[in-house]
Amino acid sequence: MTRDNVLLLIDEDGRVAAWEQPAEELFGWSAAEAVGQSAKALMRKLRAEDGRPREGRPDAEALLVQPTLQGDSMVWRVLAAGDGATTLDAAVMRALFAHPPAELRVFDDQLRMVRAGRGAGLRRDPPAGQPLGVPFSEVCGFAAPEEEAAVARGVLETGVPVVNRLVRGAERSARLGRRVLSVSFLRLEDSGDTVLGLVTLAVDVTERERALRSQALLENVRTAMGHRLNVGDVCQELAEAVVPGFADTAVVEMVDSAVRGEAPPKVPVGPGVLLRQAAMHGLRPVSQVGAVHPLPADTPFSHVLSDLQPRLLQVDTDCAWLAGDPVRASLIEKTEARSLIVAPLVMDDRILGMVTFCRDDPEDRFAHDDLAVASAVCAHAAPCIDRARLYMREWIITSSVQRKILPGELPDRPTVELASLHVPGEEGGGAWSDAIALPGARTALVVGDVAGEGVPAAITMGLLRTAIHTLAALDLQPDELLARLSDTTARLVAARAALPPMDPLVHEPLTADCAIAIYDPVDLTCTIARAGLPQPVVILPDGTSSTLPVPPGPPLAAVDAAPFPATTVSLPTGSTLVMGTTALAEEVMAPTGALRPLLDDAFGGPLSGVRDGIEQAYTRHGRAGETLLLLARTKMLPGERVMTCGLPTGPEAAPIARRAARRQLEAWGLDDETAYTNELIVSELVGNATRYGAPPLQLRLILDQMLTCEVGDSALSAPHVKHARTVDESGRGLFIVASLAEQWGTRYAPQGKTVWAEQPTGIAKAA
Repeated sequence: MTRDNVLLLIDEDGRVAAWEQPAEELFGWSAAEAVGQSAKALMRKLRAEDGRPREGRPDAEALLVQPTLQGDSMVWRVLAAGDGATTLDAAVMRALFAHPPAELRVFDDQLRMVRAGRGAGLRRDPPAGQPLGVPFSEVCGFAAPEEEAAVARGVLETGVPVVNRLVRGAERSARLGRRVLSVSFLRLEDSGDTVLGLVTLAVDVTERERALRSQALLENVRTAMGHRLNVGDVCQELAEAVVPGFADTAVVEMVDSAVRGEAPPKVPVGPGVLLRQAAMHGLRPVSQVGAVHPLPADTPFSHVLSDLQPRLLQVDTDCAWLAGDPVRASLIEKTEARSLIVAPLVMDDRILGMVTFCRDDPEDRFAHDDLAVASAVCAHAAPCIDRARLYMREWIITSSVQRKILPGELPDRPTVELASLHVPGEEGGGAWSDAIALPGARTALVVGDVAGEGVPAAITMGLLRTAIHTLAALDLQPDELLARLSDTTARLVAARAALPPMDPLVHEPLTADCAIAIYDPVDLTCTIARAGLPQPVVILPDGTSSTLPVPPGPPLAAVDAAPFPATTVSLPTGSTLVMGTTALAEEVMAPTGALRPLLDDAFGGPLSGVRDGIEQAYTRHGRAGETLLLLARTKMLPGERVMTCGLPTGPEAAPIARRAARRQLEAWGLDDETAYTNELIVSELVGNATRYGAPPLQLRLILDQMLTCEVGDSALSAPHVKHARTVDESGRGLFIVASLAEQWGTRYAPQGKTVWAEQPTGIAKAA
């Protein structure tokens, strides 16, 4: 604004310092008459003339007064309302400064304050003893005055206003902490676009911003938590959700007994309770997750677990208790925390643990209102953590059941090298594998999978596994084993359907799959049948692989009750048979599977290495769900450990068989007691075959971990034990065999049957 627009200037004493030509024309007084006079007295004279303003003269209320600095002195410029302002403008200005809705300040073009108005609830402005003309950075009341001064200069230079800029105030409140102001910067210009200065309006939005911040924090906690079922993972979700939005570091501690599956203790919890650090997240690493330590007595932390009230601690004033709590002392030292909030994790009336929120900025400490925010966070987090705790409790029980039921690492047998891969699901499950020793050095390889998760699936798996072991003792073929196992499963299904309606298991269908392969190391054959599982794969000694053409059978206890067709294939020595659950079929067992090349390497090194490679590749990409894979590399039973002898059908068969058996046991170096027992078993089995069987007859002795005697014939009649009376002269043959042998049984084939008996090998004769 040029000097030509000014009517007059008033000095700090309220006297007219300058009287311009426009003033002489409007008021009718010369400069000589006005300069040096009291401006107040002149205005009274103006209004007193005829009781109203002279025609053409402005009303005093239509004058615009602007403060400005002239050198080191403050002067007031008076302009007519028609010179760049209207009467309405003047009224607006009076209202703004008399009752400002915000903290209002006016600065000149050098960013020196020339006028101020104080909004409700804000600091008095200007401060006591602070004159007008103070630079922006000294009067703004911001936490970073130089930064905001740079923003103000930018507005002065460009004219582009900055509206609703959130700025941290220099003042703190014990209840709310650091104030937050919404500041707008507006450039002042006259009608000729000359820059006059700057206006700042600041509104205290601390409570609004805290409410929005708390709402956003709680929303973040709600969306970030509850997606996982491991207590440690859920606690880590909590710690990550509150950093850095609410705290610089968050440490979650759980009652150790609750993490290990026990029920959380009831309130109050006494000192000495063991706490496990379940999660930590922050700007600085503080301690190792998983550390367990007792809770010292008479500290804010022990008080929180006693009365369930959160605590606000200022490190420089409230830490006399640290001498008795080295764990928290270390936490404060490593995080450089300046203020802490400790809040309990409570579910109903039981303590799960507590959360420690830390801030390390001395200018941004926790305030009293932050206690409510921390409590709200913990109130939402506690059910998520408790749900994970209950899941982990069931998972621990399920895992314990599985460990008791499953055989663990399958031991290698003389004729089969074994390796089993079992990747449990998040909630456990019902997958299992087995290798069962059968008579004649044979091995039954079993893979099964019960649908479902948790304890019910694990228990069902244990029942079916026990049933297979019982049925295997009958020396049945794989298809017969599956048929009887399906009957057992059907009875379990019926038992589940008969449960009370309120039992949740009633609504969970029971389905199970199984595949059984019986490997014969003498004939180098493998007979396989499957109920619902994928086709097995074989890797031959030359490295070629193929899927075995085993016809599919229905799942166990299926409604259609279809048969389980068996297939017999030849397996050269060194072949690797692969059987697995459906989850692995597409990636490992299918010819185009992503992990099939790892399986094709099974013809090379040890199976344990192949198993480990598949496990690492399968779990590396976060694949979920329970999976199981069984690898079995075949070996041939040495020919010198098998004796086969054809027998006539007459009474001379028994002596021939006894002599052949005696010579073979002597060649094997077995002791006399074993040889004598074996002669009796051979004599009775051959005698029974000549009386009730049909030619051709054959005797076979197999020396493996047990000594097996087999007598085969072409009849399909079933032998059974008779309990002869004292006067009977026959009927004691199989009774004698059952008394002498470790176990005995009958195995059927399309061309006849084989009756066998096993006995321990005893001690070899001295050379």
